[in-house]
Amino acid sequence: MGTITTKDGVTLFYKDWGKGQPIVFHHGWPLSADDWDAQMMFFLQQGYRVIAHDRRGHGRSSQVWEGHDMDHYAADAAALTEALDLRDAIHIGHSTGGGEATRYVARHGKGRVAKAVLMSAVPPIMVKTPKNPGGLPTEVFDQFRAQTAANRAQFFREIAAGPFYGFNRPGAKPMDGVIDNWWRQSMMGSIKAHYDSIKAFSETDFTEDLKAIDVPTLVMHGDDDQVVPYKDAAELSIKLLKRGTLKIYPGFPHGMLTTHADVINRDILEFIRS
Repeated sequence: MGTITTKDGVTLFYKDWGKGQPIVFHHGWPLSADDWDAQMMFFLQQGYRVIAHDRRGHGRSSQVWEGHDMDHYAADAAALTEALDLRDAIHIGHSTGGGEATRYVARHGKGRVAKAVLMSAVPPIMVKTPKNPGGLPTEVFDQFRAQTAANRAQFFREIAAGPFYGFNRPGAKPMDGVIDNWWRQSMMGSIKAHYDSIKAFSETDFTEDLKAIDVPTLVMHGDDDQVVPYKDAAELSIKLLKRGTLKIYPGFPHGMLTTHADVINRDILEFIRS
């Protein structure tokens, strides 16, 4: 574990374990590097070097007032990869982290990135616009902002216990430890970062970033994702990528990296080794 300081004075916390080809993990909103526990242990045991950082304003990184947008997130990821001199790296992003990874690979990853994985990821763009008629209405994200500002502790509990892991589905068996861990990670971060990030993950258009990525990219999404609907995300992203592979998982939720880690880890490993 360690920290780096970016050019604009932000301290970023990161984990860096093992040796071998590096895998960099980009976490989702409003979580931290800890969300990748199941993947980091698995790939460490497979002989890879695993790295994950807490995004600015999240987890153990600086709770700064500004810079909670995709350009800063990607630049922060670039600062970390440069500080650690990571090359031939695989970048894996989940949800908001999928947007961060997309922008990083497209704008900063030239000569450093071998492959990318976008999991339950927000690209190309979440919000409904004239160019994206299948997106979610702005009112959905306005409600996210209102509930975050009013009582994020209760709101975050409801997300984790409900749609994030599909625990609200008939017959689902909620896992208290998973819910508690999601809430723990979320409450470590800054409410300002969490509030501003809603605009970043919902309104950022990654169309040109996806077109610019020239490394093999695996796009993974559950068809029961209640947070980022796959038809307006994975199925559109794959059409924009030069070297994309699409895997849709029947019945898997948004947080499938945790609920179905065995399947997800196996498929990522197969993609990395191919």
